[in-house]
Amino acid sequence: MIALFGFALVLALVAFHTFLAGVTTRFFRLRLSTSWGWVLYTVILTPTLLLVSTLLFAGFFGVGAGIDLRSPTVVILLLVVLPAVLGAAIDYLYIEPPDEYELPDTR
Repeated sequence: MIALFGFALVLALVAFHTFLAGVTTRFFRLRLSTSWGWVLYTVILTPTLLLVSTLLFAGFFGVGAGIDLRSPTVVILLLVVLPAVLGAAIDYLYIEPPDEYELPDTR
């Protein structure tokens, strides 16, 4: 029963990380006006944010404590790489491009 609860918490963390990756990708696409700047920020900062979140939730809060994932590589792939790719893909493929939004002039 504890392993089932741990598995559900890991799936919830994957869903949260996917949401977080999508939001950060959208933020970078809206705020950065360069052609490749948002890509670099998404590739570098989003996985870093997800890694810190993984360390916080898995280490401090003990999410997934009853599950044996065998290897730290599986944990990194499941909780960092997969959500980062899914979040960026959802933002890039399924949400309107940032060019269609009007941002207020802050000058």
